[in-house]
Amino acid sequence: MSAVPVLKRVLLFGSLLALVIAVVGSLVGFAIAGMSGVASALVGTGMAMVFLGVTSLSIIIASRFDLAAFFGIVMGAWLLKFIVFLVLVFVLRDQPWVHTQVLFFSLVAAVIGTLVVDVVVIAKARMPYVSDVTLPGESDEREGR
Repeated sequence: MSAVPVLKRVLLFGSLLALVIAVVGSLVGFAIAGMSGVASALVGTGMAMVFLGVTSLSIIIASRFDLAAFFGIVMGAWLLKFIVFLVLVFVLRDQPWVHTQVLFFSLVAAVIGTLVVDVVVIAKARMPYVSDVTLPGESDEREGR
């Protein structure tokens, strides 16, 4: 699949963005709430990056299968992310070491940042409008006919 290099680039730039958000969020979180702010910023950034990674990796893995399996894998990954997100929200909201505002804003910054990364990487990608298509006569040329 020709989209795999683009998705790998999304993962790379998303990881770099997460590093920046983790550092800035930790500094701001420390200034606001001490070590609980740092932990909250790291957890929020980590959550967003895990979800970005699951999306990209599920598409990369699913591209090896037929169309029905592709959509099953991608939708299954989305459902898994949704369930994990809800569980984390309910588990983390009552933890004494979590500063909810720092967690929220670092998560929002990471989500918006990864959306920007997706748009920029895909907009700059040089992908054909049609991919993985064999035109009539191409198979004959490959076989030496």
